[in-house]
Amino acid sequence: MHREIIVNATALETRVALLEDGVLTEIFIERESNRSTVGNIYKGRVTKVLPGMQSSFVDIGLERDAFLYVSDHFGSVEEYERFWGVEESSGDGENGGRSARHGHIEDLLKEGQEVLVQVTKESIAAKGARVTSYVSLPGRFLVLMPSVDYVGVSRKIDSDKERRRLKQVAAEIKKDNYGWIVRTEGVRKGREEFEADMRYLRGMWEDIRKRAERATAPALVHRDLDLVCKILRDTFSADVDRVVIDDEAEHRQALEFITAVQPALAKRVQLYTRPVPIFEEFGIEAELEKALKSRVWLKSGGCIVINQTEALVAIDVNTGKYVGKRRLEDTVLKTNLEAVQEVCRQLRLRDLGGIIVVDLIDMEEHKNRRKVQEAFDEALRQDRARTKLLQISEFGLVEITRQRTKKSLGHLLTQACPYCLGSGHIRSVETLCLDVHRELQKLLPSMEGTEILVRVHPDVARRLEREGWLSSIQLPREMTLDVRGDSSLHHEQYDIINT
Repeated sequence: MHREIIVNATALETRVALLEDGVLTEIFIERESNRSTVGNIYKGRVTKVLPGMQSSFVDIGLERDAFLYVSDHFGSVEEYERFWGVEESSGDGENGGRSARHGHIEDLLKEGQEVLVQVTKESIAAKGARVTSYVSLPGRFLVLMPSVDYVGVSRKIDSDKERRRLKQVAAEIKKDNYGWIVRTEGVRKGREEFEADMRYLRGMWEDIRKRAERATAPALVHRDLDLVCKILRDTFSADVDRVVIDDEAEHRQALEFITAVQPALAKRVQLYTRPVPIFEEFGIEAELEKALKSRVWLKSGGCIVINQTEALVAIDVNTGKYVGKRRLEDTVLKTNLEAVQEVCRQLRLRDLGGIIVVDLIDMEEHKNRRKVQEAFDEALRQDRARTKLLQISEFGLVEITRQRTKKSLGHLLTQACPYCLGSGHIRSVETLCLDVHRELQKLLPSMEGTEILVRVHPDVARRLEREGWLSSIQLPREMTLDVRGDSSLHHEQYDIINT
């Protein structure tokens, strides 16, 4: 697979696109006016304890107080495992590195108490950021967890033999009470690389700890890497063919970062100098436009329709213009298999999270259901976000949960329509004509003067005049009725003026 990272950087916004075989699969956007807080570490102050929800609010200096669950403050190390995708944990203590501390939130935290927390989820809609007191500092090959004594290996490393080797190497060179996780990029790496990562991360933690001791809450004590360096740290590896950046300063910074952490890959970081905007050159702008639409067409002629609601994301699969050649079951199978790949790509591209329900086209044969299930399993393995896939139900529904840490692409790039206010619908012209008719009949007995002016949107005015909707209203002999279209009016707005 040919993989590329394309960076478009300006003074106001940085965009990073991941391409696989020339197809856009992920996009990351950071604006100067709204920089990401995920990974940042704050010294915060507890503002409210909620025993009924076993959680608390923490002031970390942002617009909204952050949300801290009891399980993210004290409990077990399972939160690490879920966040980093880890299995086969171990530690020096009897509990295998798992903390034995448990309790109720009201026993652990008090209003006014200062706590060191790290943001794990951005503030979304009206919700504040989610934070944890389990600080995690990711390096190139390892993740440092200063609050637990623990060794783990990413479950995305498939080989049992390699996982055991990595775990043994990490355990042998671990000379502290910190926890360590071997990341996917640690595959085939040895003591030298791990020791360098450990030295770097230990030094970073010591600096953070000292700043936290001096700071007065609420205060930011550690800001995570900027967007480009973060993406390079987490995704740039030997299987990425090149990184192309269109800004000289950003290119220089990225080159310095890669030279420091992966000097062998530095030659793959290139500066883009052509006059055509880089996202247009690689066809990314057009794909972003498509990613804001609900309907996505498949190459066969079928389509998927994506609807994002408050509670979940619903995705419907249709054959569309594809009619197949022979059996209906073959047509359905081909459409479903093609839809699976596109659905999984769109989940990554649009960064859709939470509960996702995919309504497949019904399949009669059990073997075909199994093929589609296996295709889903394989496609979701490419997703760096945590996902969980359930079996296809008897109604042809597939339920997926996907890790959500920040706003989806739609929420980031769009706002609610001023006409429909996010509902996706406005009242029809016919409905508005009837509304005007009813309102006139209600107001007519109290009207005086000689003229009634009805100001409506031009679409409504044309329908009123063409259909004669107001001709049935009995006006006093001396009174006239004038309907006037006004394009400055909202589609649903109308004024009735008596002069």
